[in-house]
Amino acid sequence: MPDRMSLRVITYDIADNKRRRRVAAILEARAARVQDSVFEARLTTAAATALLAEINRETGRGDSVRIYAVPDSALTRCREIGGPEIAGGGRYWLA
Repeated sequence: MPDRMSLRVITYDIADNKRRRRVAAILEARAARVQDSVFEARLTTAAATALLAEINRETGRGDSVRIYAVPDSALTRCREIGGPEIAGGGRYWLA
């Protein structure tokens, strides 16, 4: 089965300003920021795993980073209000 792209929601809670800025920079290069610490991107499982590994190198004790996969079948139930468009994907607000 091919590694298909799907919508991923990436969130973080990082108290240290320097680490938070580094993680945000990594995410800003690959995803659309939809809130201060929430990003959306269309990624394959392999790309999401690689992204999480890269972020992990920048995090420290007590930091939290999560990547949620949103299946294509759920996109019709998602709604949005405002926010940036995702390249090749559309706009979503998770309800």
